[in-house]
Amino acid sequence: MKRVAAGLVALALTAIVHAEGAALNCTVGPVFKIFGSVPWLVYSCSDGATLIVVSAPGSPAAPFMFTLAPQGTSYQLRGEGTGSQSATDATLKELQALTSKDIETLIRQTQAVRK
Repeated sequence: MKRVAAGLVALALTAIVHAEGAALNCTVGPVFKIFGSVPWLVYSCSDGATLIVVSAPGSPAAPFMFTLAPQGTSYQLRGEGTGSQSATDATLKELQALTSKDIETLIRQTQAVRK
């Protein structure tokens, strides 16, 4: 299980293919957040507009990740993994409720993290 989680995190933080076909580096951050009453690590990507939300180690949602990517004037939300469905469903509802301004705030918070 730990290998699956580590692989999922590695996948999330390495190159993600953007809608235009460009690879993104998603290693900016992370910031610790609670969504759906469980812990998550939030990273932003090199395009300055995409977020990766990865289940924190030990979370009942692990292993799982969500991607919030800009699509036109809104954001596309995708999720993948095998964590607890009740935990990921609750998180999905909270992420779906985020506004563009909320997402921009999360991106700024990730960018403020010092490496």
